[in-house]
Amino acid sequence: MTARAPRRTHVVTGAGSGIGAAVAERLQARGDHLVLLARDEARVDDLAATYPGADVVALDLADPAAVEAWRPDGLDVLDGVDSLLHVAGFVELGSVATTDRAVWERTLHVNVTAPALLTRTLLPALRARRGTVVFVNSGAGLTAHPQWGAYAASKFALRAVADALRGEEGPHGVRVSTVFPGRTATPMQAQVHAQEGADYDPGAWIAAGTVADAIIGCVDLPRDATLAEVVVRPGP
Repeated sequence: MTARAPRRTHVVTGAGSGIGAAVAERLQARGDHLVLLARDEARVDDLAATYPGADVVALDLADPAAVEAWRPDGLDVLDGVDSLLHVAGFVELGSVATTDRAVWERTLHVNVTAPALLTRTLLPALRARRGTVVFVNSGAGLTAHPQWGAYAASKFALRAVADALRGEEGPHGVRVSTVFPGRTATPMQAQVHAQEGADYDPGAWIAAGTVADAIIGCVDLPRDATLAEVVVRPGP
């Protein structure tokens, strides 16, 4: 009798809305186990109700000490993690001349430091399953434009983390992918348009589900290859 494969486990940040929510919905619909990291205690009950059976933990990604101290004790990830999906992000537009230290710190903590520290914590579990780490980057991680300095700097740095990790963890069987979405119809995009003083038409941009499909494609790719970098742009 053939032993059943263990249920796949995915750790996801940013599942409260946008791309992260689309990813979590797809993974749960196919019966996978989710570990969701919520930004604060107020979001835990909401996510637990939305994703029955998921383990939901409050973890402030803007607090490096809290992220570094977090351990998945008591959660169903100790025997292995199939994917770690870094979807959460923070953006606040502003020129280099006007962006204050608090914005720089929050941007770098949420977009770079937290993913790096979470990855370090979960590497033993990822190695155990020959899992996949997916960093959701941005078009701003490829080209920096005026008013996007802090955000672009964090995303350029995140690409560097992914590139280094890919080389380091390949021998352990861990795959590393970076997904670079263009403008995507999410609450963050609505916020960006408000900061730009522009009208927001979600129909003009990539659907969150389309980016989610690209992320899950990185996870589901056969083991003989890695999607190292995937650029998703608005069509056609």
